[in-house]
Amino acid sequence: MVSSEPARIRRAAARYAADHEAYVAATDAYVALVTQLLDDAGINYLDVSGRTKTVESYAGKLSRRVDGRLAYPDPDRDITDQIGVRVITYVLADVRAVVELLADQLVILEDRDMGRETAAQGRWGYSSRHLLVGLDPARHQTKGPMRGRKASVQIRTVLQHAWAEFEHDIRYKGSVPETHAPDFDRRFTLAAGLLELADQQFTAIRDRHREEVAPPVDPADDDPRIGSQELSAFLAGQFADAGWSRTDHYAWVSGLLLELGITSLAELRDLLRTVDTADIEARMGYRYPPGAVRRLDDALLSVFRDRYVALHGNAHRTALLEARLEKLSAATP
Repeated sequence: MVSSEPARIRRAAARYAADHEAYVAATDAYVALVTQLLDDAGINYLDVSGRTKTVESYAGKLSRRVDGRLAYPDPDRDITDQIGVRVITYVLADVRAVVELLADQLVILEDRDMGRETAAQGRWGYSSRHLLVGLDPARHQTKGPMRGRKASVQIRTVLQHAWAEFEHDIRYKGSVPETHAPDFDRRFTLAAGLLELADQQFTAIRDRHREEVAPPVDPADDDPRIGSQELSAFLAGQFADAGWSRTDHYAWVSGLLLELGITSLAELRDLLRTVDTADIEARMGYRYPPGAVRRLDDALLSVFRDRYVALHGNAHRTALLEARLEKLSAATP
């Protein structure tokens, strides 16, 4: 049995090398899908990126042993990080929002909260949410490159990401001398604790800002659109339970408002007074906390319906809006 292991490793590595381009295509498709889901939900995030495991790295993992035995005896089942997606958010609440969104839209095969596992050991250190996801049945029928392939998704705040990248960079560039290892570990632990406190303060700042933010008094220029800062402040009050959306999304939805002829907050306020937000929430059945722009998006869809779907700024997502409009038009849930 043992003598056949090198041959098995070579065959598995050869299979992966032959399929590598397909994995690269699947990685790009998963990044695009996750980005689309986040944008549609209006959840704030800094970046979505992806990486495909190299053939060399995969082969190295195939050969890894624990107590003299192969760590991954069945690589097709045991190795699950060929496709990697990383989502960077600003605050911890958005990490949770991303997890809830992906749980609603995809199939979660594994879910590990690395920060909680670290805390359970009574220490500070690596903190990130790790999901293993697959396509839901409906998408599995249509999403070619991703069909039958799982993706490993890491979700972390920008501060958690900074710690993890720096720690990896330092340790990757050479082993720390044994005499200095305790001091290095202590300093990394101290940095992790400070960043956890900073994450908490970022959340407090964000929450306080949403409570007290006010729109600018004077318009910035002659642009007929509602300013992004004005709009974000207005929506923070209009949808008090919704999180921030990405800065560029406020500018984008302001363009949609302009297409509808809405160029002032007063006009928008009057329009939203006619909207039954509780009914929209019930019909949409959000299973994740939608961002402020998504809440406005659904309100506009409920009022303008087919006209809203047909806006020039919505040309890239007609099918998605039509599906949402069906929900809004269905019998009362």
